Amino acid sequence: MTTNTPTPEVLRYTAFSRSPDGGNPAGVVLDAGSMDDADMLAVAAGLGYSETAFLTPPPDGLGGRAYGIRYFSPRAEVPFCGHATVATAIALAERTGPGQLVLATRAGTVPVEVTEEEGGLRATLTSVEPYVEEADAADVAEALAALRWPAADLDPDLPPRIAFAGARHLVLAAATRARLADLDYDFGRLETLMHRLDLTTVQLVWRESATVHHVRNPFPVGGVVEDPATGAAAAAFGAYARELGLVPEDAVLTLRQGEDLGRPGELTVTLRAGDRRVRVGGAGARIG
Repeated sequence: MTTNTPTPEVLRYTAFSRSPDGGNPAGVVLDAGSMDDADMLAVAAGLGYSETAFLTPPPDGLGGRAYGIRYFSPRAEVPFCGHATVATAIALAERTGPGQLVLATRAGTVPVEVTEEEGGLRATLTSVEPYVEEADAADVAEALAALRWPAADLDPDLPPRIAFAGARHLVLAAATRARLADLDYDFGRLETLMHRLDLTTVQLVWRESATVHHVRNPFPVGGVVEDPATGAAAAAFGAYARELGLVPEDAVLTLRQGEDLGRPGELTVTLRAGDRRVRVGGAGARIG
């Protein structure tokens, strides 16, 4: 932006909670067409949330209610962010009504449906094509060392994997809720490993039941100790659960996140037979 161009309004929304005090807060800039990379990074850093979303003109050919979107943490741009997508979709729907949106992200095209429900609006994104790959044993050992987790504290029925549904995440499953609750990790050591493996977060999981999981997401590469509710990681976990045969082809999973941070949120992960993409939905609310 030039010095004569006013700074676009920065909105604040939380995603995956109807309460502004729950879920994961995100910055939302609905008109970022005049901003360059440095402008976006400065806004994200100044706001301090794990991510801020910036809407830009869409690529040609996407049709109506389509937007370009970019996501910045306080440190860097990321290819995709689920909670900022939900926050942005709800912010748009408050102004133009619910319905179908199309967002062109660096990771690919992401459709989002916003619906009205009792108590507010709900947004459901559909991920890009996911994949799941083996995690190298030495990399898992380094992650555990950085987390200060003994290998014996892992759930043997949920093996470590790297999963992608717009961004890469290392999935590690704790054997107990107490292990998940005790998060005190080596920030720099985990950040170094994550940069080497091109990871956005580490998805820490505890399985309460076949369809309910509690999750936490260290995010040192974004300059944030922990992400309170992580839609991209939820989508990746849906792909992981399907790949490992933990759920049927048609399944709905509930992920509970943020409880250990005092910002409880709920993410709904939907899998459909015949469609490898993963749907992640949740409520949202404006902050302030």
